[in-house]
Amino acid sequence: MESLDKDLQSIQEARDLAKKGKEAANKLSEYTEEQIDRILQNMVKVAKEYEVYLAEMAVEETGFGKIEDKTFKNHMASSILYDSIRDMKTIGVIEEDKEKQTISIAEPVGLIMGIVPSTNPTSTTIFKSIIAIKSRNGIVFSPHPSAFKCTSKAAKLMEEAAVAAGAPKGIISCLSLCTMEGTNELMKAPEVSMIIATGGPGMVKAAYSSGKPALGVGAGNSPAYIEKSANIEKAVRNIIASKTFDNGTICASEQSIICEKSNEEEVVRTFEKHGAYFMNEEETEKVCKILFKQGHTMNGKFVGRSPDVIGKAAGFNVPCGTKVLIGRQNGVGCDNLLSYEKLTTVLGFYVVNDWEEACELSIQLLQNGIGHTMSIHTENKDIVRKFAKKPASRILVNTGGSQGGTGASTGLMPSFTLGCGTWGGSSVSENVTPMHLLNIKRVAYGIVDCEEIGKEKESEDKKIECLNKLEGLNNDELKELMDKIVAFMKR
Repeated sequence: MESLDKDLQSIQEARDLAKKGKEAANKLSEYTEEQIDRILQNMVKVAKEYEVYLAEMAVEETGFGKIEDKTFKNHMASSILYDSIRDMKTIGVIEEDKEKQTISIAEPVGLIMGIVPSTNPTSTTIFKSIIAIKSRNGIVFSPHPSAFKCTSKAAKLMEEAAVAAGAPKGIISCLSLCTMEGTNELMKAPEVSMIIATGGPGMVKAAYSSGKPALGVGAGNSPAYIEKSANIEKAVRNIIASKTFDNGTICASEQSIICEKSNEEEVVRTFEKHGAYFMNEEETEKVCKILFKQGHTMNGKFVGRSPDVIGKAAGFNVPCGTKVLIGRQNGVGCDNLLSYEKLTTVLGFYVVNDWEEACELSIQLLQNGIGHTMSIHTENKDIVRKFAKKPASRILVNTGGSQGGTGASTGLMPSFTLGCGTWGGSSVSENVTPMHLLNIKRVAYGIVDCEEIGKEKESEDKKIECLNKLEGLNNDELKELMDKIVAFMKR
C-alpha cells in the first residue's frame, strides 16, 4: 500500500489532534481552581528548567535574536505571566453585582488553535499554553516552518508538564507535519472554537477569514518621538535597550526615531555615545537594498540580526561595538524604505520642527503598522494627551517599546499577543490574557416589575402634557383654575 503524501498525512494529523484536543478540553472544563493552579505551577516549573535550552534551540534553528534575551522572554512567558494571572478569576462566578442583581459566570471556549511566529517561537508557545490552561481550554499549535523544532519542543514540554500535574492527555499538542494543508485543516476543524494568530499578515488574515472567532496580531511600525522636554539620556538608553532586545524581533520595538531641530544635535550625540552608528546616504541605500524585497517586505535573512552582520552583507564596515544602525529619512513610503517595519537592529531617523509636525509624521508612519504601538519621551503631560489620540493601541511614555508593549517595564498585562484593534484588523486592542479566552454568562434577576414598565413613562408624559397646558393659560384663566382647586379642597 502506497504511503500518503505529506500534505494528506498532515490533514489527517490535524483532524486527529483536533478530536483529541476537544475531548481533553471537555474534561478540563470540569476542573477546579485548585486543580488548574496545580497544573500551571508545574508548567511554570518546567518552563523555568528549560528556558535557556529552548532559547538556544530557537536561536540555532531560526538564526534570529540572542540567547540571553530569548531566555528572558521564556521566563516572562511563564514565571512573570503566572504571577500576574495567579489570582485572576476564570472559573465559575467571577463577578457579582448585588445592587443590580447580576452574576457573571466564566466558561471556557473549548479548543484553541495557536499560530506561532518564527521571531518569538518558544515564548509564544509557552505563553499561549499557560493562558489556555488558566481559562480551562485545550490548545493545538501550528508552528512556523522555520521554527518547527523549537516550537514543537516547547509544546511537548508544556503538555508533559500539564499531564504530569493531572491534566488530560491531548490538552496541549502541536502539528508534527508542517504544511499549509494541515494548518488550513486545523483552522476549519469543527472541534476548534477559536484561533489565536501571531505571525505574518497573511497568516493573521487567513485566521480571520476562517469563519472562526480569532484573536490576531498585525504588523507593528512603532515611531518613538523624543520631544524637546524629554530627558534625552534616559530616552536614548531606553530606545537602544528596546531595539537591541533580542535584536529587535518584538513587533512593539521602535522602528523610527523622531526628534525636533531644537534637540537634534544632542539626540544624535547621545545615540552615538551609546553605540548607534548613523549611516550616510549611500550606506542607508545599501542597507535598504538587502533589508527589503518585493517592495517593502522584509527579507527574512536579516530579521533579528546584529549591525555587523547587516553592514557586512550591505558591503561596508560597521564600527566595533555598534548596537544599532540609523538611517536618515525624508518621508514615508517606498522612497524611504526605513519608514516600514524592520524587525532587526536598524532604525529610521526623522527631524521635525515641532510637536505638531511630529504628530502628523507619527500618523503617517503608523499607517504601515496601524493600531499597534507608539512611544513618546517627554516631561510634558499635555503632549502625552495630544499623542494619546494617535491610532495605536499602546501609547508608551518614557520607556522602551519592546519591554513596555509586552508589559515588562509598564503596568500592562504581560503578553506576547498584542492586539491592534480595528485599526489593524484585530478584534482586540489589548494585550491578550486568559480573560479573552472565556465565554462569560450573565445571570440577571428582575429588579423592575414588567407590568410597571411603560406606565411610569405614560404618567410622566401626562405630567408634561399638564404642565404644557398650564404654561398656555393667561392670568385670568390661572386665577379661575386656582379658585376651582380651593373650592375642591374645602369640600
